Amino acid sequence: MATVQEYRLKVDNEELKNGQKKEAEVEGIEGAKVVLLKVNDQLRALGPKCTHYGAPLIKGVVAGDGRITCPWHGACFNTSTGDIENAPALDHLASFPVSIKNGSVYITGTEALIKAGRRKPDIACKPVTTAGSESVLIVGGGSGAIGAIEGLREKGFKGGITVLSKETYLPIDRTKLSKALISDAKKVEWRDQAHFSKAGVDFHLGVEVASVDFKAHKIHTKDGGEWSYGKVLFATGGTPKNLPMDGFKELGNIFSLRGLSDVEAINKAVGENKGRKVVVVGTGFIGMEVSKCLAGKGHDLTVIGMEEYPLERVMGAQLGKIFQRQLEEAGVKFKMSASVESAVPSSLDSSKVGYIALKGGEKIEADLVILGIGVAPATEYLKNSGVKLEEDGSVLVDEYFKVKGVEDAYAVGDIATYPYHGPGSDSSTTVRVEHWNVAQNAGRQAALHIATSEKPVHFIPIFWSALGAQLRYCGATPNGFDDVVVKGNQDKYSFAAYFTLGEAVVAVATMQMDPVAMQCAELMRRGMMPGKKDIIGGADVLQVEVPSGVAI
Repeated sequence: MATVQEYRLKVDNEELKNGQKKEAEVEGIEGAKVVLLKVNDQLRALGPKCTHYGAPLIKGVVAGDGRITCPWHGACFNTSTGDIENAPALDHLASFPVSIKNGSVYITGTEALIKAGRRKPDIACKPVTTAGSESVLIVGGGSGAIGAIEGLREKGFKGGITVLSKETYLPIDRTKLSKALISDAKKVEWRDQAHFSKAGVDFHLGVEVASVDFKAHKIHTKDGGEWSYGKVLFATGGTPKNLPMDGFKELGNIFSLRGLSDVEAINKAVGENKGRKVVVVGTGFIGMEVSKCLAGKGHDLTVIGMEEYPLERVMGAQLGKIFQRQLEEAGVKFKMSASVESAVPSSLDSSKVGYIALKGGEKIEADLVILGIGVAPATEYLKNSGVKLEEDGSVLVDEYFKVKGVEDAYAVGDIATYPYHGPGSDSSTTVRVEHWNVAQNAGRQAALHIATSEKPVHFIPIFWSALGAQLRYCGATPNGFDDVVVKGNQDKYSFAAYFTLGEAVVAVATMQMDPVAMQCAELMRRGMMPGKKDIIGGADVLQVEVPSGVAI
């Protein structure tokens, strides 16, 4: 058994104020560090790096109620226990008791834990029952599913958990697919089979749901299977959209990008030689990220978009110009304000695409085409179930992500339209958000309700994107925005953009301004986000204290 002992920190015993933190080396353990911080007049020590991608927590955001937020991607941890509270991280931080003796600061722990700076959640479970009213059936194997799995076991749920996933692999970090085109499941797998087995989770891969009988509490699968449940959680994500024009369904080397098989097919079509002519249709985040990735590998990239600037609908023209310039510097060419007419066969192989024809007569040569034109909620299996789907095919849920109109059913992630309480919302505002963090947090929220029936813990949506300099974004604009106030140096891609609706700041996008976006997310959640006039007047959001209370 590892020995627990005291270790002195190489840090002056100067008085930290509440909310302040510093990084300290651990005497006697080469290279080891902790983050020392004060919350509610108590010193606390934590592992120094976020357990998601290793962001330095010394740059994180500390709230008055004792929670620290990663500066990069919004993972939140309890500073008292180190426990994860918000996506996208899954592992907890290591936490250590702090004491002061003779003017020196000490922590207590094992050498191994101090070096690791993190610990896996204790979700070991032998389910009391594997079926019946005390069981949960999860349909889907993505971010929402793993959030629900981890949340259920962390909150002490002892019933059976069964997962039916259309995919043939365990939950992966899907955000890396468009950013790096990784096709090896083991390199992007969040948890291995041993982890799920230890947690008493029964995974069934390659299984697709055909229909749902909510009255009988049964799921029917396309392979003829029938599954009973006590409660069911749908986390089936989105289905990539295709183009209805000639050639797009018939010709080869035209791809969508959603799963590992898509990445594998794209990589095979690209091959090992540089200089392939790749056309990306769509200027959303997936299209932009995969364009940057392939341009960086030496290929000839052309992006086709209907708007005047990339991401204009989501981010506005001012930021769209910035994103376009970034990718142009990386070698990507743009055809904007353009409409696709058809995909034209190659003269060398009539079974494969050779050109994309635009309205107006222009043709763009293509060895392969990648479609990044969005996804539709994957809810085909619900169409005759009695659940009324929204106009976009999504499922309307309540504060707990419970499906409205039926019992014992939840929906999270890309398929869920849920009540939104952030800035710019009113009592009737709902939103559907296609972000990794939102899906995982929704899964955790549903799990919390199933396991404990506790009140919902509302969150502010957060996402990130690799467009050159890393983009961070917090908030949502279900009711739109009417102005964008940009602070910083746009030419050097170092700025914060504040999206406003009237006086309210409803969303914030940043590049090279960490932790501004995460500070704003916490201020929004707590009702302390400065308004438009304050931002224009020069208010520094990093100087606004993040209080204990939550307003949404």
